[in-house]
Amino acid sequence: MVFTVVRFNLVDPAATPQTHAARYRAALEMAAYADQHGVDTVQTEEHHGAGNNWLPSPFVFAGAVLGATSRIAVTVSAIIGPLYDPLRLAEDIAVLDLIGQGRLVTVAGIGYRPEEYEQFGVDWHRRGRLQDELLETLLAAWTGEPFPYRGRTVRVTPRPYTRPHPLLLVGGSSKAAARRAARLGLPFFPSAHLPELEAYYDEQRALHGTDGWTMMPAAETPLLHVSEDPDRTWAAYGEHFLHEARTYASWQSADIRSAVRSRATTVGELRAEGVYRIVTPDECAAIDGDSLVLHPLCGGMPVEEGRRSLRLFCESVLPRLRRDPSR
Repeated sequence: MVFTVVRFNLVDPAATPQTHAARYRAALEMAAYADQHGVDTVQTEEHHGAGNNWLPSPFVFAGAVLGATSRIAVTVSAIIGPLYDPLRLAEDIAVLDLIGQGRLVTVAGIGYRPEEYEQFGVDWHRRGRLQDELLETLLAAWTGEPFPYRGRTVRVTPRPYTRPHPLLLVGGSSKAAARRAARLGLPFFPSAHLPELEAYYDEQRALHGTDGWTMMPAAETPLLHVSEDPDRTWAAYGEHFLHEARTYASWQSADIRSAVRSRATTVGELRAEGVYRIVTPDECAAIDGDSLVLHPLCGGMPVEEGRRSLRLFCESVLPRLRRDPSR
């Protein structure tokens, strides 16, 4: 079966507090609708200090989604691990794991924007060591037993719902990230289709004698919007997709590897490139791949247009996928 995702980052460059509150409420309603119609996961993420109001608090949003739903998973992909206090994060994830009864998935990366580290007073040059400490602390904390931490003995309660611990993946596109995941016996989530990095991760697992697996993005991972009339939708809303694509591209240096990186500078280039795609229900159901990622509120998309996209996806695409056993 195809794995289905609805992505929310709550970007809106023109937001007022009132309109942004309405967008957050709409996202929760859409998550509940996706839950009722069998979508596999809601995906969210984090960035800080963005002028377009990119979601900075993914676990707060994840908790609201878990409270509004009963079945769907919530994937936070990815947190910027070194910006978190390890003990508080262990507590927060444990509580969310209890609320969702195991439906929370966390991908821990280290980010790629030095200005986010500066905002929180965290040393960019220590990010690797801080990430190691974070992951080691989470795994020790979730046992519920006392453990040494920064020269003292601490204990984190409550214990999570999921045993041995909530699902935690290490994200990244570097050998350092792969080594970190392998050493700790954690699953690895490359930020792009990087088979050579998966092979390196497997070598490192063998070296350390740990278990694990790779969640590898496909060679192409388009962000989708479903419309009965893609030409009309590109003409009316293409600037929303371009805004997000240009914002995301502006944050990434040449050595960053991403499954959704765009080089487009115009709406026409973006449409031709295929990173963001507006497709009909028929076209969406025919996409060849292991996953479909719907991005209904992309770049400040009007809420009603986002709802139309999700409704078409759930009512006109998902039933076809279920009828086709090969999908």
